[in-house]
Amino acid sequence: MQRLRRLRRSAAMRDLVAETQVRTGALIYPIFVIDGENIREEVPSMPGVYRYSVDRLEEIVDEMLACKIGGTMLFGVPAHKDDLGSEAYAEDGVLQRAIRRIKQLCAQKREALLVIADICLCEYTSHGHCGVLCGGDVDNDASLPLHAKAALAAVRAGADIVAPSSMMDGVVAAIREALDVNGFAATPIMGYSAKFASVFYSPFRDAADSAPQTGDRRGYQMDFRNGREALRELAADEAEGADILMVKPALAYLDVVHAARAQTRLPLAVYNVSGEYAMVKAAAQAGMLDEKRVVTELLTAFFRAGADIVITYHALDWAHWQQEHSEK
Repeated sequence: MQRLRRLRRSAAMRDLVAETQVRTGALIYPIFVIDGENIREEVPSMPGVYRYSVDRLEEIVDEMLACKIGGTMLFGVPAHKDDLGSEAYAEDGVLQRAIRRIKQLCAQKREALLVIADICLCEYTSHGHCGVLCGGDVDNDASLPLHAKAALAAVRAGADIVAPSSMMDGVVAAIREALDVNGFAATPIMGYSAKFASVFYSPFRDAADSAPQTGDRRGYQMDFRNGREALRELAADEAEGADILMVKPALAYLDVVHAARAQTRLPLAVYNVSGEYAMVKAAAQAGMLDEKRVVTELLTAFFRAGADIVITYHALDWAHWQQEHSEK
């Protein structure tokens, strides 16, 4: 008989042989930055998550630095929207101002914080789609130059990584070329490589004011029934020059994460999305789940499946819990 329970007899023994660890430095915290002044408003469908105006960013930057998380991913929520999403690539757009402000704050504090800029048009277009509309459909190729312009604007503002999330075919290659010819060959691209059309995004669309005005995004985001297609998308991003790949959402797609880890040697990220976060918060507030324990189990599962990086709204909560534990 194999006595497998021998290594489970105590907490110290279990810790000794644990195969997976959650690293605070591998967690990325998303932030929504909104036009206006003196704004810190909670997203109703995402308890504990706030939208900040640029002048209120210092408080959340201080918290992220104190928590020693891996970095932040920024989403801009502009006051002005138009058919071409011009605020996405405006030099003084809300995303660009937020990047500059965070880098300025970090310089003043002599600290470093990795800034990832989400690159898409949906938050900036009046119609809410991720590209240029032509006859009611998103024109893939006409949208690519605008994504490249948005990436350039973000990098010029100081972004460390750009993350194209539109699922336009060829968007990684378009951005890679634009960065290279403009002197930013050293800037990495994190591709939203396998991004599925998912109902789990609903709270995010409230936070980013980015729901499509007509139709939906199933014509460019992936069908959640397809796993092999996800591997094709991941391989395409890698071939186009992505430095980091991503699977989004995370919780219902761990099979895809596991398969992606077997396929690529690139760093692999997962996005623990807004709906996944909201479900945990709602269950915890109703007394149905122990929030600390369920978040620990979820984050561990993401890393165990093969993720190297986890983008999650739980990042700061997790970091605070770890600090509290270490102080006991």
